Amino acid sequence: MPKESFIYSLDDTDAAARPFLQYARDYVAHLGVERGSSRLTLAAYESDLRDYFAFLLGRGVLAPCDVSRADIVAYESDLVERGYAASTISRRVSAVKGFHRFLVSDELVQTNPAESISLPQRPDRLPDALSVNQINALLDQPFGKGPRAQRDKAMLEILYGCGLRASELVGLDMGCIDFDGGVVRVLGKGSRERFVPISGTAETALKAYAYGGSRAELSMKGKGSPAVFLNARGARMTRQAVHRIVAHAGEAVGIADLHPHMLRHSFATHMLEGGADLRAIQEMLGHSDISTTQIYTHVSRAHIREEYLLAHPRA
Repeated sequence: MPKESFIYSLDDTDAAARPFLQYARDYVAHLGVERGSSRLTLAAYESDLRDYFAFLLGRGVLAPCDVSRADIVAYESDLVERGYAASTISRRVSAVKGFHRFLVSDELVQTNPAESISLPQRPDRLPDALSVNQINALLDQPFGKGPRAQRDKAMLEILYGCGLRASELVGLDMGCIDFDGGVVRVLGKGSRERFVPISGTAETALKAYAYGGSRAELSMKGKGSPAVFLNARGARMTRQAVHRIVAHAGEAVGIADLHPHMLRHSFATHMLEGGADLRAIQEMLGHSDISTTQIYTHVSRAHIREEYLLAHPRA
């Protein structure tokens, strides 16, 4: 766990903190309107900025217009000392840079002390992905009988078969499923809508759950939720419940610490290894920037290298 090294505890009732907090709320509201960022993303930005403000107040910096480049460099060093991962430091510095850029653009301050601050280099970290054999063992295992077992089977098939995030899975309504067109309508980050193909065992499992009586049985216990995936009370499933179900299914076949995002990574990796176009994968995953999807080219290169080492007589 990172150690807390700053000495100022941010108190919302403290007059010294108010200028920072008000500007932060304005900035977060701006992100919500201009970018359509989700509530979770906005909450993360606000949390990162509160940490930054606490550090500044601990250094005696009492207003955004008093922040210097040296203060921001010191904050970055403090994050390193607290033991945060490079990805977390990069995210927090990015939030700081965006905040100061917003202040200048809205003419709330005259200068941007973060303008010449570079984001720390993030080391390449390949996403965790299961092998095809592991995926087959996971999805072909006996899930048992009853509506919840059939639901769990369908959820795992969709997570891998369509590459969905857990939040996107639980957000699916029955009207989002178009079996005739072979697609699922998904509402992703920033309320961006996309259509993802569904076929094979994912389609079979979803049809069996949605129209084979299991979903109807769960729905009878609730108030007619439109959600595809329902809990034992007939209400929409939560992301936390999906995480538990995925982890339990993984443990049953010897895969420790399995989480829904690993199935999404596996989907992208196996699609790329199977010859799918990177732009098509970007579209299916709902990435707004191709650079986010390009991490899977590194995974593919690693796969190619493994094949080379296994097959080449002098490797």
